[in-house]
Amino acid sequence: MSSVAVVGLGSMGRPMARNLLAAGHEVTVWNRSPGPVEDLVAEGAHRAERIEDAFASGVVFSVLADDGAVADAFLDSGVLAQAPAGALHVNLATVSTPLARRAAAVHAGYGVGYLAAPVFGRATVAEQGALNVVVAGDPGQIDRVQELFDVIGSRTWRLGDVPEQANAVKILGNYLLACAIESLGEAVGLAEKAGVDPAQLVELMTTTLFPGPVYATYGGLIAERRYQPAGFTTVLGRKDVHLALDAADAVGATLPFGAVLREVFEQALAQGRADDDWASIAELRR
Repeated sequence: MSSVAVVGLGSMGRPMARNLLAAGHEVTVWNRSPGPVEDLVAEGAHRAERIEDAFASGVVFSVLADDGAVADAFLDSGVLAQAPAGALHVNLATVSTPLARRAAAVHAGYGVGYLAAPVFGRATVAEQGALNVVVAGDPGQIDRVQELFDVIGSRTWRLGDVPEQANAVKILGNYLLACAIESLGEAVGLAEKAGVDPAQLVELMTTTLFPGPVYATYGGLIAERRYQPAGFTTVLGRKDVHLALDAADAVGATLPFGAVLREVFEQALAQGRADDDWASIAELRR
């Protein structure tokens, strides 16, 4: 069994840490607010008083919200200078490709290993240990933590030797999810205006033309107008749409529908839906 620290105990980090504990690994936890730490310590985890202390485990999994949180916690704080020799940081956050490049360079400068390993799956999937782990970086370092990935996920997708490759794929995955949600919202909005039961429409489409978890899950939320509790918020959805547009600009590609999505998310936020599930953008079509 391995020693691992989990930094960031939100809706995704907490179940990851809990599953690693249940699998018999030695888990150290750190979070900005103390409540989740107390819960996991009661279940057998060790407490890290500072992020620096988390590196004593040798391997740190961080599950933070965005570029700013990752930069503040690891890149601009000086903690990497205090990491022991052979330490490895596995960044599971959805971050921009420029931040991914900077993170790889900063870690290398301090001699700290670095992997990008964002995940696909909502909090309920994390609880089941069934996430899809999208990882890129040094193959030897991936081998080092594969047994940990096997606990939090059902499959590990190795996408290359350069960390930002994993972040690019995660951004594109979330972009496609946003496209699906918007199209579902448009279809449900039109169906309702035509007098069609939206739940029946979603059931028909997801059992015939579009089987699978994306249309079924988000179609159900939209048909029932069930946007709380949020599995993934509208404000985070807007962030990821912007990440996709920025990634496209950086390589001279275009995402024409991305401009539509950007406007949709801005309108949803203006309506006060920042903390609703991002499926709530469908309400703009009603």
